[in-house]
Amino acid sequence: MIKIRQLTKEFGTQVAVRKIDLDIPAGQLVGLLGPNGAGKSTTIKMLTGMLMPTSGTAEVGGFDVINDPLSVKRMTGYVPESGAVFEALTAWEYLQLVAALYHIPEAEATQQIERFGQFFDLTTDTLQDKQLAAYSKGMRQKVVITSALLHNPEVVFFDEPLNGLDANAALSLKTLITSLAHEGKTIVYCSHILDVVERICERVVIIHEGSMVADGTVAQLMEQTGQTSLEHVFNKLTATENLLARAEEFARLLTR
Repeated sequence: MIKIRQLTKEFGTQVAVRKIDLDIPAGQLVGLLGPNGAGKSTTIKMLTGMLMPTSGTAEVGGFDVINDPLSVKRMTGYVPESGAVFEALTAWEYLQLVAALYHIPEAEATQQIERFGQFFDLTTDTLQDKQLAAYSKGMRQKVVITSALLHNPEVVFFDEPLNGLDANAALSLKTLITSLAHEGKTIVYCSHILDVVERICERVVIIHEGSMVADGTVAQLMEQTGQTSLEHVFNKLTATENLLARAEEFARLLTR
């Protein structure tokens, strides 16, 4: 479903993504991990047609992200880390706009929006009467997730999707994501919450300084690195020192 060959993105002299090769089959739930600035979000933006690669190729569902970006956008959903929305609109207006962009008939769009509202505990009054500027961060995130899934995409990219969600909403979303993968959707899940990735993702890809440094199941990565958790695997592959020892030493310095 996703085919990447030598994918590279440069910003001036800075290489954000460096010659990544990756294949993701349909129906797989993949965790894409990396430290801040590693190139995760840049990679997703190239795969969704938001950024033009400097070199290399990428295909989503057989469509080239450079030559046919609109076809890629039609079949993908994207939850960005920023959670940006048009704040002057109500959630209902915003979601109807998204539905119109995907050519979803109005009656079908209304039914879908109501379904998502019920799932996320957003009442019809809240959806229709409140501007998005008045929404809490968590409520806004629910609207962003709804907008990404409204057109029933085959491929979904989640970039820190749990941002702002309370415990119940987060549990519902994690269950929804795994269920969508079981139904055949291809999911790429970016997050710094490694225990969640360890529990829900069947495969993990780790990017460091723009390059791919690991690819496999959590069990495989733990065996390869001799670590006992994904958190420790991540530390070993992306940090230049033992962060646990560093934090303990820093705590001692602070309390002297």
